[in-house]
Amino acid sequence: MSSHGALARRLGVEDAMLDELWDYARSERFSPAERAALAAAVAMTREPRAMPDVVWEDLRRHFDDGQIVEIVCTIGLFNYFNRVNNALRVEITK
Repeated sequence: MSSHGALARRLGVEDAMLDELWDYARSERFSPAERAALAAAVAMTREPRAMPDVVWEDLRRHFDDGQIVEIVCTIGLFNYFNRVNNALRVEITK
C-alpha cells in the first residue's frame, strides 16, 4: 500500500478512499463493481491458484470478458511486482 498509495494520491485519489480500502466490502465509497474488483484482488493475492466461485460470479455480474481479463491481468502484474520487490528488498520511495 505504501508505494501504490503514493501513486494513487498523485493520480488524485483522496486519502479517505485509500483509508477505506481496508474495509472496502462495507464501504459506501466503492460501487458494487469496484467492490467486486477489490474482492478479486484480495482473493488472487491470498490464493493465487484459484479464485473462489463467489468472487468470479460477482466479477461476471459487473464486467464483460474483456474487462475481467484486464482486471485479472492488472492484479497479477502488481502481485508480481510486489513479490519481486519484496524478495529483492527494494526500498519504497514516495
